[in-house]
Amino acid sequence: MLADTRASFHRRLLVLAGDARWGRALAAQGLGGAGLKETVWICADAPVGADALGPEQAQQLLGRDLDTVVFDLHGGCNADALGAVAGTIRGGGLLLLLTPPLDSLWQFADPEHGRIAVAPHGPEAVTGRFLQRLARTIKYSPGVVIVSPREEAEDGLNISGLDYQGTARGKVAAVEPPYGSDDQRQAVAAVMKVASGHRRRPLVLMSDRGRGKSAALGIAAAQLLLEGKQQIIVTAPQLGSVDTLFEHARALLPDAMVSRGSIHSGAGVIEFVAPDDLVAEPREACLVMVDEAAAIPAPMLEALLDQNARIVFATTVHGYEGTGRGFAVRFNKVLTAKTPDWRSLWMQQPIRWAENDPLERFIFDALLLNAAAVEDEKVAAATPEQCQVERLDRDYLEASEPLLAELFGLLVLAHYRTRPFDLRVLLDGPNIDLYVMRFNEHVVGAALVAREGGFDGETAAAIYENRRRPQGNLLPQTLSAHLGLEQAAGLRYGRLMRIAIHPAVQQRGLGSALLAQVERDLGPTVDCFGASFGATGELLHFWRRAGFEPVRLGISREHTSGAHSVMMLKGVSDAGRELFDSARHRFLATLPHLLAEPFRQLDAGLVAALLVTRGYEPPPLEAQEWADLVAFGFGSRGYEMVSPALWRLTVAALADPASREMLGQDQRDALVVKVLQRCNWLESAARLNLSGRSAVMALLRNATRSLLVFYGEDWVMSEAERFTRDEEA
Repeated sequence: MLADTRASFHRRLLVLAGDARWGRALAAQGLGGAGLKETVWICADAPVGADALGPEQAQQLLGRDLDTVVFDLHGGCNADALGAVAGTIRGGGLLLLLTPPLDSLWQFADPEHGRIAVAPHGPEAVTGRFLQRLARTIKYSPGVVIVSPREEAEDGLNISGLDYQGTARGKVAAVEPPYGSDDQRQAVAAVMKVASGHRRRPLVLMSDRGRGKSAALGIAAAQLLLEGKQQIIVTAPQLGSVDTLFEHARALLPDAMVSRGSIHSGAGVIEFVAPDDLVAEPREACLVMVDEAAAIPAPMLEALLDQNARIVFATTVHGYEGTGRGFAVRFNKVLTAKTPDWRSLWMQQPIRWAENDPLERFIFDALLLNAAAVEDEKVAAATPEQCQVERLDRDYLEASEPLLAELFGLLVLAHYRTRPFDLRVLLDGPNIDLYVMRFNEHVVGAALVAREGGFDGETAAAIYENRRRPQGNLLPQTLSAHLGLEQAAGLRYGRLMRIAIHPAVQQRGLGSALLAQVERDLGPTVDCFGASFGATGELLHFWRRAGFEPVRLGISREHTSGAHSVMMLKGVSDAGRELFDSARHRFLATLPHLLAEPFRQLDAGLVAALLVTRGYEPPPLEAQEWADLVAFGFGSRGYEMVSPALWRLTVAALADPASREMLGQDQRDALVVKVLQRCNWLESAARLNLSGRSAVMALLRNATRSLLVFYGEDWVMSEAERFTRDEEA
């Protein structure tokens, strides 16, 4: 087997299916005589002296090149870890999978069930659909060898003697160094052109794992320094993500001074800067390289695009984290709008293993990394009236590979970070209801609903007192422990975990129709529906149209979206509506006071969208405060003397839906930034794109006049006329 794999530069999968002790012992015996140098065990009970990690530590291997990985499923089938470690195996290497007997794998009491179970369900409630599908994929994938106790030879496991059938010989293209493939050579040339060609023509570099994408960036960076470029900025989700980039740059700059995250060669430097630091403090650079761009929040990527005229974005498409395809769909729209002359380049040829790699194909199939939504043209004519919504039986889903692939492919497109673990939850989660919308038998929409709450009195009290945190119950725990609504944990919820509509048919009402059907179907069984997501004006508008309102805004920004998470709620039973009213009242009473500190940088338009409410109340101002505001708006009274009154007027006005008509966007933004978020004059001017304090002050006076005209009683307007007459005189 080893001679075959090394000759073809293919990687292989060997499955030892049987008892845990038998599998571990046989693997240790077989590897001992195979002459494999770099072997890592993903196993809690590895042989003494073995290089071993637990599944939760698997990401530590990213960036390493290994001959063999032994992955022990008896300790838990961690789908994310399996996908991650498979990419660390070099061409000619081996993934050795230890599993229970395949025919009964679906019945295996997987330790991972504890991560999937959601209270009050225990691990025993988690189904075995994912494992059943995994066993089927193992059995029918070409080039996989399965050994069970029945097939074990008398002299043990002879890895070198195993015969792999059904795979074509791999191809490794010959190319001049330092390139590993012709694709990589073209990628390097394209990257260098961004640094020397026309400005505002960014490049998007995409590939699957093992194609030498990061290495291409490193080679290009080094060659740019050799040509006299002086400042190359590299950014990525973390410094470890660009180890390969720096390694290949260093190889071409033997005389350079090297330190962690920087290379100095003559007058030139290649330097790593964290994405958030680079956005906060832009730097002059000949070129900015963004590696693993799909794992960086979209608002941050957009800011980097705005700030840098010469920039390259690189991302893995079918990576174990499954983010690249959704990134391509979403970010391409931004690029087209802002820099219509942008280019993309796809790196197809593998470098770290040969084409038609059996292990890559198996991992793609087993974890659905290659799942794709239906082609645009097949659903382009879809309208809500022509679509059918159904609650999907997940046994049927697991057995229908085309349906599962379309569904999961759509979820990957629609959400920023969809992982193999999400596939397990989709198939096995005990509290999940799954709805699909189909047009001509193709999936155009999907909704995943998690049932939460319904705790008994004792547990509900413990949640309220923050003594217990039952896994997975986001809505009841947040409403009870964080918002202080003691009755919340006892109520029943339907949380919309995911709702996705095919990109080709968005903005046609399909999402609203899908959500309405979910509510009709599940409404009688819950007290509230809810959702939590990275807050944007577009998403707030969608959920508001369906009757949901925000009840909580997360203090910290989400790493995945770069936005603050907003929780939205809709009461459907009497108890649910009462809870909603309490939660909504607390949110509206609290949010204005938080805008000057944790939410000081929140987008002004988003602030206004969060504050608006259906239950408008007139501004709670006393006569003297009205008079002070008149003196500020129509006269020359100083801002500091009227800021408390203007704060109260602003909060009341932004809660009024009619404020969209009475205030211009520039006026609204000025009130939010200066009055509510308490930015200083210099910062306010910068955020409002104004020249300085005088311009901000003029805009505030103008906005105040608009509010006084709209809300002021007759005597207030008479007072305003006094100042107007004085000015004319």
